[in-house]
Amino acid sequence: MLKYILFTLVIIVSLSGCQKNNTLENEISKTKVSFQFIEFHKEFFNASSSNLHDLKNKYPYLFPSSVKDSIWLQKITKSDEQILYQFVDSVFPNLIEQKKEITDLYKHVKYYKPSFKAPKTITLINNIDYENSIIYADSLAFISLDMYLGQTCEVYNSFPSYLSRNFSKERITVDLADKITDQQFNIPRNRSFLESMIYFGKRLYFKSILLPKKEFYLIQGVSKDKQKWAEENESQVWKYFISNELLFSTDKSLNKRFIDKAPFSKFYFESDKETPGSIGTYIGYKIVLSFIKNNDVHLNDLLTLDAQTILSKSKYKPLK
Repeated sequence: MLKYILFTLVIIVSLSGCQKNNTLENEISKTKVSFQFIEFHKEFFNASSSNLHDLKNKYPYLFPSSVKDSIWLQKITKSDEQILYQFVDSVFPNLIEQKKEITDLYKHVKYYKPSFKAPKTITLINNIDYENSIIYADSLAFISLDMYLGQTCEVYNSFPSYLSRNFSKERITVDLADKITDQQFNIPRNRSFLESMIYFGKRLYFKSILLPKKEFYLIQGVSKDKQKWAEENESQVWKYFISNELLFSTDKSLNKRFIDKAPFSKFYFESDKETPGSIGTYIGYKIVLSFIKNNDVHLNDLLTLDAQTILSKSKYKPLK
């Protein structure tokens, strides 16, 4: 009888949570956003000497005055540039789904930050510039489509798999949300390992609420198997951090071991390669999630709360 009652309570709580989430999403879906979505990569690679001048007048911010027309025309006709354009065109014959996802992202940002203005969003081909796959600057957002062709695309052969794993079209809005979070939601960061974990944990949390339809492993940027490892070993990782007194350490090497992008985290065990990189950010996210569940706090207040307060009030206790 007791098991039946407990099971019933779990079902009721789950249904209540789903209903609440559905209500919130319905409310967010009504948020009004408007922005220009410009497929500049198509216009550029279909330009000719006769209409290049018109294109430059239309998008002056994309054509530095120091670059001669001959250079732009050479770029358009160059064989390897055209090959890259063909790759992009094959993966993105149209951008209907991407525009829909980006619109949904902008609605979520607008809902949580009413002063947000959706930027003019422009697609580019930027010669596999890994460091600048997304550029966001308040009124403008640039998306380099050549960085989202899929992990197995031959143009990424020189990249390690833990990076190229995220060069897929499903990651466009994740990377865009990351840039927006960085600028629109000011999250202070300090020196200790705990503060780094909570800083990146907050960022993961913000991206998860801005992209509620995305699977978490995509938001975190790891494989499904590595995400599963993180979930199954959360308690052991936390015990390692506690037993080695790492939380309040200011040793910068801890960021390289457990925070920075990497193929795996570095516990210095034989089994390290099974772990996801940046496991500290996942633990930080779980602490933030526990804090949210156990405290009535406004989203803006979460931004400024220090790491120690969040940890102490989170009642964080990973499942064994």
